[in-house]
Amino acid sequence: MIKGFPPYMSDPDEGDVKRQFNRRVNLFFFGAFLIFCVLIIRMAVLQFVEGPELAEKESGGELKKFTLQPIRGSIIDASGEKLAYSTGTHTLYITLMKDYNKNTERGQKNRPEIEAMAKDIAKVFAQYGDPKGKPMTTEEVIDALDLEYTKQHGYAPRRIKSDLTKQEIAHFMENRSRYPGIQIVEENVRHYDPDTVAVQTIGYLKKFKGSKDFKEYAEIDEANKGQDDPGLIYNEEDWVGYDGLERMFQKELRGKSGYISIPINPQNMVDGVPSMAAPEKGLDVHTTIHKDIQLAAEEAITERLQYLRTHLISGKYHRDALTGYAVAMEVDTGNVVAMASIPDYDPNIWGSGDKITQEVVNSSGNGTITIFGSGRSGNGFESMIYLGSVIKPLTVLIGLNEGLFTPYDTYPDQGYALIGKEGSETPIRNAGGHVIGRIRPDQAIQTSSNAFMIDQVGEKLYDKYGGDKAVKVWDQYMKRFGLGVVTGSGLPLENEGRAEYLNKEAAGSNLAALAYASFGQMGKYTPLQLAQYTVMLANEGKRIKPQLVSKITDQNGNIVKEFGREVIDEVKLPQEYWQVIKRGMNTQGIAGFEGFPYDFARKTGTSEQDSPAGRKDNGVFIAFAPREKPKLAVVVVIPEGGFGSQSAAPVARKIFDAYDEVYGLDGTPHPKQKAEEGKAEQGEQEENQGE
Repeated sequence: MIKGFPPYMSDPDEGDVKRQFNRRVNLFFFGAFLIFCVLIIRMAVLQFVEGPELAEKESGGELKKFTLQPIRGSIIDASGEKLAYSTGTHTLYITLMKDYNKNTERGQKNRPEIEAMAKDIAKVFAQYGDPKGKPMTTEEVIDALDLEYTKQHGYAPRRIKSDLTKQEIAHFMENRSRYPGIQIVEENVRHYDPDTVAVQTIGYLKKFKGSKDFKEYAEIDEANKGQDDPGLIYNEEDWVGYDGLERMFQKELRGKSGYISIPINPQNMVDGVPSMAAPEKGLDVHTTIHKDIQLAAEEAITERLQYLRTHLISGKYHRDALTGYAVAMEVDTGNVVAMASIPDYDPNIWGSGDKITQEVVNSSGNGTITIFGSGRSGNGFESMIYLGSVIKPLTVLIGLNEGLFTPYDTYPDQGYALIGKEGSETPIRNAGGHVIGRIRPDQAIQTSSNAFMIDQVGEKLYDKYGGDKAVKVWDQYMKRFGLGVVTGSGLPLENEGRAEYLNKEAAGSNLAALAYASFGQMGKYTPLQLAQYTVMLANEGKRIKPQLVSKITDQNGNIVKEFGREVIDEVKLPQEYWQVIKRGMNTQGIAGFEGFPYDFARKTGTSEQDSPAGRKDNGVFIAFAPREKPKLAVVVVIPEGGFGSQSAAPVARKIFDAYDEVYGLDGTPHPKQKAEEGKAEQGEQEENQGE
């Protein structure tokens, strides 16, 4: 007997081999089971999911997707009123289910069937359509069907009629079997508030095919080629935002396109039953513009322009005062509650099919942010004009911060300042040649002394740094206070202004450039930049982004995004300097502010500008109220309106009043009593207040 384990015992190695064998068999069968399951699932996917598409490919067909316009969200004012909104309209589409140009066995085209359906559809329009409208004829329905494919491919749905009545919709839906290929699609029509509220700020729509000169739409057009999601594809006929908030929030407002999926054969004809995915509505944009305050601003400008053209003021008619601009911006939040550019227009015309006149085009630009303002003054002046004396608070701040004088130094104003080489100096005078006498910096602002600004700031800055560097230092201050840089509002086409003081050749010398810039004659800036600058004076150095939108919501009112106060920059100066400025912004006897119940800081400005008709005066006015706890800053610009105290200030008063009624300049609304409404403005002072 072989030595080892007894015969009744098995070898342990042999047991391990058996166990390993059994494990391998089990693993084999389990793997085979998994593979079998995967094959079955894949076969099911091929048959039930990919089968139709593969069958189409086998026969040479494919699936075409015809996009449907998305439903655009609304733009809503601060009180909840819709300033821009879309209303649904139902449109009848028909997809040709066969080629009606094919010949029958008798050699005739297969037209009787489709012609009979067209005749039936025309009868429905006549019976159930709007009785005020003219119903489509059978011939017009056949023309819309485009049976010869002269307008579109054979598979493309034909747009037959929009604005279907409820009766028409009910008839077609109840009798779908009688109209092969029929689809009722909800489309939308854009509407704007008929009161023309902030129309240039809200913007308008144009067709996508005519908007690709804008970078963002050119990029979308390029992205369309590789876009997999049909809801994001822009059709050439889609309406897109072309200006203002409509363009600024195009992505949010647009929503998603719907589409009709159409199986087609190699002959480009329908080969199956089309299916439809409905368009999705876009988000709603809530603007900070308040309709009541906005309308008050627009009406105040319009009325003042009429007054300036028809009344003698300081011995003059201002017949070329045709345009006006105003911005009202909250000091603490940056919310823009009014942004007026007059003349304005009715933006509903863009989608009406009516001819767009040159007058509409001229009025469509937003004069508060760009030179392409709403219209032009009588001599072609743009909305960006020289600031005049409203720059003087900043001029004094520069002088104080540069150590050119102290808050208590005095200057002997003799009515003019001299610039230029000794022996050939040029005198630059105060407005009206007024001799003011010895004044402190705050009094120089209040009395609007050109001589102080030139001698104490322009010339001293030049002496301190030298010509080129002094001009650069001035430019840096301008930009820190928002003059010469975009405000950050996000509005399309916003202009950064024109720093003409940088052009030494045009000015004659760096010293001349600084001298003229010091009292507001060498820089042109937009009314929105002026508003941001005024807010910065009010809040003592914080440059806040002008906020035009408070929030974005979905169609259920849920907040998608909120916007709040944003500080872009801060200039830190001693408190004493800010107090000098606030004391100085105290021009007296301003037209329109009689009985104003708040102490407020203000500065009038009158800039001179040459025109073919001679030298003209532009009116500018900036103010914030109340003086110590400022709530609202207002800027008004009236090109060719004469002195700012006479032309622009009365407009600002009405804007302050409107804000006080709605929100309250002291935090509590003060609505007018009905008995007081409609009272004529009393006691306007039309005297020049030295600017």
